[in-house]
Amino acid sequence: FPCVRLLTLKMEDLFNHSAGSNLNIDVSADGAFFLRILISVVYSVVCAVGLVGNLLVIFLMRIRQGRKRSTINFFIINLAVTDFQFVLTLPFWAVDTALDFSWPFGDAMCKIILSVTVMNMYASVFFLTAMSVTRYLSVASALKKRACRRSRCVKWVCAVLWVAATVATAPTTIFSTVTVVAGEKLCLLRFPEGHDWLALYHIQKILIAFIIPMLIVCVNYLMLLRFVRRRSMGGSNPKRRSRVTRSVAIVVLSFFCCWMPNHAITFWGVLVKFNAVNWDKSYYMVHTYVFPVTVCLAHANSCLNPALYCLMRPEIRKMLSGLFWRTQRHMRQNVQRIGLKAGYSLTQDTKQNWDLCCKRTDNVSCL
Repeated sequence: FPCVRLLTLKMEDLFNHSAGSNLNIDVSADGAFFLRILISVVYSVVCAVGLVGNLLVIFLMRIRQGRKRSTINFFIINLAVTDFQFVLTLPFWAVDTALDFSWPFGDAMCKIILSVTVMNMYASVFFLTAMSVTRYLSVASALKKRACRRSRCVKWVCAVLWVAATVATAPTTIFSTVTVVAGEKLCLLRFPEGHDWLALYHIQKILIAFIIPMLIVCVNYLMLLRFVRRRSMGGSNPKRRSRVTRSVAIVVLSFFCCWMPNHAITFWGVLVKFNAVNWDKSYYMVHTYVFPVTVCLAHANSCLNPALYCLMRPEIRKMLSGLFWRTQRHMRQNVQRIGLKAGYSLTQDTKQNWDLCCKRTDNVSCL
């Protein structure tokens, strides 16, 4: 997250500092109190919603995975785990933002939290991409054979994706540190001087975490739509075609809208670094007031994923509805049980008070 607040710093220093978040950039917002508090509140809300949503997805998917093994369900579980771990880091960034980007948790926590944040960002995008490939193959190919071999294969794929996310996070783990900038301790990336390390870091992030996954997702979903359209021309249900088309459009648009604004501004910073565009007031204003909004939007993707990839499925909604009504029934039974116990206790207390009253009044005032 942007944190260097003084324009008097040289451009080399600005591009050599990138503060603590999975969405690092070399220029920062100022210390506007309202903006910082708003961002902290958004982080807290995203954390709460993301924790509940992703825990619910993991619970429902584990139940369904026990009944029916599915490749896509296995990917959904891993996606929910990555988003769950990602939102766990948001309270740290909320505190950091509320304190005017001054990191209070020490150097070790800076390295851990920043690395976990970035690793789960990569892992989330990788699993979304793998799910798009799996969706096309599961519809267009005869993958229902050899379920056991397919199950082992998807576990290996998930392991490879986690390793890839860890490798992509290596620069963050190596160069993250707490550094004093403008008199404040900041959790940021400190690259060696004399090289365009930060620009290369951002190019890697844009390519690996957005452009390449977006191309793969679009190609697979376009092939899926073409396959469904051909099947519908052959007499299959047109409602199913419409449902698949709508689902694909929502998934692609949500991924694009959540991540594109932040990566676009990050790429703008890379162009400034290589003197392709000029540093000017508009650049500073965008990083000051627009970039924090794009950060919040990208974080919100961890709340959308459970709804888009799990809760939109009719069978999952049915399981969720059944879980809700069972919970309601148990709550009513517990309330009734507590009420009966309370009523019995009240009856016993009333009887004891009545007997005591009779003893004190020699059975006169009690009649």
